[in-house]
Amino acid sequence: MEHNHWPKWAVETIEIVPPNPYWIERGNAEVKELQHVLVPFGVKEVEHVGSTSIRDLPAKPIIDLMAKVPSFGRLEEIAEKLGEDQWHYVPPKLDNRPWRRFFIKVEKEKRVAHLHLMLEGEPRWEQQRSFRDRLNGNPSLKEEYAELKKHLADQFPEDREAYSEAKAAFIQRVLDMER
Repeated sequence: MEHNHWPKWAVETIEIVPPNPYWIERGNAEVKELQHVLVPFGVKEVEHVGSTSIRDLPAKPIIDLMAKVPSFGRLEEIAEKLGEDQWHYVPPKLDNRPWRRFFIKVEKEKRVAHLHLMLEGEPRWEQQRSFRDRLNGNPSLKEEYAELKKHLADQFPEDREAYSEAKAAFIQRVLDMER
């Protein structure tokens, strides 16, 4: 697919940076803001997930958030409201993940946050929470994941899909572990 006409943030390279304690604070601030903005649409839960929610883990400096919505019926209104704060909606045909609706927050032509809008009852909600919590509680898993992320960012700096797919086996192994 030709990307010449896409904005810079849509095709930026993958860069893993050292952990930053500010990510947790930024994630908490984004959660509060999204809860306020999305409550009229039936959203009761918003959480900070992903690598920036895991203490002392190198990561892409992008805050991942998820919000639980009762339906996608008001998606156009949600996208319009989020657009007021520089959130860009990525249509499902581009996102290729029918279980969510995806938004990217942009500042100074760079991604700063992702929002995974999921339906109530979506199993990936609990999976993302479990993965975050298990890595926060297990330093050896966290270190293994850090090394994997660095290696994959070097291997796939221009290909977010390949980078994500290559992490899938590790993520599934963590999710399959006994609690």
